[in-house]
This record gives sequence, C-alpha cells and structure tokens, in this order.
Amino acid sequence: MHLLKWKYQPEKQSGSWRATIREHRRRILKAFKNSPSLQRYFEDIFEESYEESRKQAADETELDLKIFPQSCPFKPKEILDSEYLPNEK
Repeated sequence: MHLLKWKYQPEKQSGSWRATIREHRRRILKAFKNSPSLQRYFEDIFEESYEESRKQAADETELDLKIFPQSCPFKPKEILDSEYLPNEK
C-alpha cells in the first residue's frame, strides 16, 4: 500500500514515507530470515494481498480505486528491494 501511495501521489512523497517503506521492508525480510517458509507464503498470497492494499491505498489517498491497476504494478522482488522506489522525485 505504501508503494502505491508513493507512486500515485508523487506530490506527497517525503522522507517520512520513505522511512516507513524502508521499515516495513526491514520487518518483512527479518520475518523471512526467522521463518524461511514465510517467503513461500508471501509468494502464494501476493496477488490476493495486493487487492486489499489497492483498496486501502484508495481509502487513504481518497483517490478513485480505478486509479490503481487491478494487477500489482510491482514485482515481489521490487517490493523487497531496499533501494527501489517507483517514480522517485
């Protein structure tokens, strides 16, 4: 959801948002390290989770849900990449 907000509200990109994205990635990677089976689970629920993230991003940004693509615009590898930010200003 945070990457969607970053991509579709570039005028609101901030250091705080960047830090939030970085922190969530750190937590995910730590969970994968502590429980390697979570990596497979992440891959299994990726598309399903995206649909919920899409709805949440629309609610939080007050943008029309149709703004956000029906399929995730990010690859799982990009989501986990500590340096990746779409359309960074």
